[in-house]
Amino acid sequence: MERRARTTRRCHTEAALLMLLPSPDLRIWLYAKPVDMRKQFDGLIVLAKHQLHASPMSGELFVFINRKQTMMKVLYFSRGGYCLWSVSDQYRTVLSDSNKSALDLR
Repeated sequence: MERRARTTRRCHTEAALLMLLPSPDLRIWLYAKPVDMRKQFDGLIVLAKHQLHASPMSGELFVFINRKQTMMKVLYFSRGGYCLWSVSDQYRTVLSDSNKSALDLR
């Protein structure tokens, strides 16, 4: 029974990722500076436009991380409007010396 539950959860997770990343050329922007996680749609849209110089309405994903690197928000635009996901304590951030960033989702 437990094995079946794990398999079902894995299938749901994989399906969610396929819906999230429908094409292999989807751009994902990572805002490298710490962000106040009290910011909502408007504040994050301003950061995407003016700091990343990108269009938030492009359908690309915009990832923001707090100072302690314990929380992440993902902003994107879909046909119905803006969507905002919030993730807490489910990832760790790996920062290299060359100021490049990568997310290790686990």
